Amino acid sequence: MLRLREANPADAEKEWAFVRDMPEDENGLTNAWHGVTREDFMRKALPAMLAFARGENLPEGYVPETVFFLWQDDTIVGQFRIRHFLCESLRTGAGHIGYFIAKPFRGRGLGTEGLRLTLEKAREIIPEDEIYLRVNRDNPASLRVMLKNDGRIVSEEESHFFVRIPKLAE
Repeated sequence: MLRLREANPADAEKEWAFVRDMPEDENGLTNAWHGVTREDFMRKALPAMLAFARGENLPEGYVPETVFFLWQDDTIVGQFRIRHFLCESLRTGAGHIGYFIAKPFRGRGLGTEGLRLTLEKAREIIPEDEIYLRVNRDNPASLRVMLKNDGRIVSEEESHFFVRIPKLAE
């Protein structure tokens, strides 16, 4: 069974292993906690994730962000992040949602279903009329995930497509 769970202390052991092994930067999704020790995850990373979701201790220029893990049965297969609203840099940049599916689980439709589940949460959180996403041009699989979730390309530049998904499901 596939489900989305917000980062939480009860799942910390599996969350730590997943975050530790996520690349530092892949397809534009950065992971400041790549290679983190268990101790630092428990003392710093997880508390920071939980605080960011509450809008606390945000670095300059950041907005509240909730981290969700995509679980397939008892295994974390992906991470999805929802930024609660857009500042100017997000409006012209990364947008509301960033996500990552671990390599062993790609090509199985998990990204598409994970984004669908994340959009359900995002529609409850974000105030804007559309959900903004950005995808690297060299990541056609992720673009397909967005388009399968009612996304439409609204603009592009040399290295990115900018996609919008209606806040109200069509």
